Amino acid sequence: MVAIARVIGALGVFACLTCAYAARGDWHEDAPGKLHRITTSDMPKPHATHSAFNQPRVVPRPADLMPQAPRGVAVSLFTDKLEGPRLIRVAPNGDIFVAESEAGRIRVLRAGGDGSKPTEISTFAEGLDQPFGIAFYPSGPVPQFVYIANTNAVLRFPYRSGDLKARAKPETLLHDMWSNGGHWTRDVAFSPDGKRMFVSVGSGSNAAEGMAGKSPKAIADFEVTHGKGAAWDDEENRANVLQFDPQARGLRILATGIRNCVTMPIQPATGTIYCVTNERDGLGDDLPPDYVTSVHSGAFYGWPWYYIGDHQDPRHAQERPDLAEKVTVPDVLIQAHSAPLQGVFYEGGMFPAWRGSIIVALHGSWNRATRTGGKIVRVVFADGKPTGAYEDILTGFVLSNTEVWGRPVGVAVDHEGALLVGEDGNNTLWRLTRK
Repeated sequence: MVAIARVIGALGVFACLTCAYAARGDWHEDAPGKLHRITTSDMPKPHATHSAFNQPRVVPRPADLMPQAPRGVAVSLFTDKLEGPRLIRVAPNGDIFVAESEAGRIRVLRAGGDGSKPTEISTFAEGLDQPFGIAFYPSGPVPQFVYIANTNAVLRFPYRSGDLKARAKPETLLHDMWSNGGHWTRDVAFSPDGKRMFVSVGSGSNAAEGMAGKSPKAIADFEVTHGKGAAWDDEENRANVLQFDPQARGLRILATGIRNCVTMPIQPATGTIYCVTNERDGLGDDLPPDYVTSVHSGAFYGWPWYYIGDHQDPRHAQERPDLAEKVTVPDVLIQAHSAPLQGVFYEGGMFPAWRGSIIVALHGSWNRATRTGGKIVRVVFADGKPTGAYEDILTGFVLSNTEVWGRPVGVAVDHEGALLVGEDGNNTLWRLTRK
């Protein structure tokens, strides 16, 4: 099986030398350097195929198999001493913070002199409730706090550069502000000037099936306070990007209708927020695409009534015709059900061709008959804006349509400009450097 996967990978590399863009595809076609571009015209109609259940079976990594990277990029195992790693963020002093969400803790890895291996692994905080988002505040070399986003709150720990363990108990912010259940990840980020704190909260359901048939008066009454297209009941303050000041005061709903904005990379040059987003399930193999998009104040991205512009979700047919023309189309569409998780702007010097683009971890599909995702991709930018294309840069985690050895979850850039990649199938963290 491993030999077959290698042959397929080699054929993919050769094919990509002569191809332009691939609109759709699956793991058979993945290869470093392959470009993908999906447009709204590539989308099929709802239920063009049955909605599949194809959860991957995770197997141990074959001893002689490594992730496949572009020519000139070296891949090495950084550590396999983690438990269910998810989001990765690098502190200003170079320490690597990793959310072990299901274990309820935050780990800190300190690399050795050449950065190739951790010399220390410490538990910064534990006993947390599915921690995910991590942010250092204020920006710059001497942050005073590290913010951790639990599933039901945001915590603020006092912090000094070099802390391997929390120096005191945290202050609890935003506790129980949204309902539990459904999408559990929360990210937290700050504007470059430090005046605004952003929190992303995914929906409590797949497609708000419980909202169907809500009376027009109930909708109107809620939107007077919360804005056009805002969710209500168990979805209140969900499927949104929320804005506060750094003390978690002054709630403002920045953008609505984003089903699950898992992470929020912020463009360093402009301060623009981007959402790495999981779209809904149950409409077929190729619908709707996941996406990466810039997020603008007051924008509405469609969930649950519409997807990728004014495309009507049949589960909410004719419910909100007034919103059809108000939906913002995302910047970059990604193969449906790829499950993009963490994204990071690459600003390091080790890979000049990647500078200014967003590196994204695709966890991999379960709601698709033929597997997709399970790789690291680069969202291509030109002149500071996404072109709509994305490129495979690390593949080889998928062994067959039923088996995988790795499920990418996190990406970060260390102080040397190397790319760190985490996966939670076999709990490994990899480091990409220039050969």
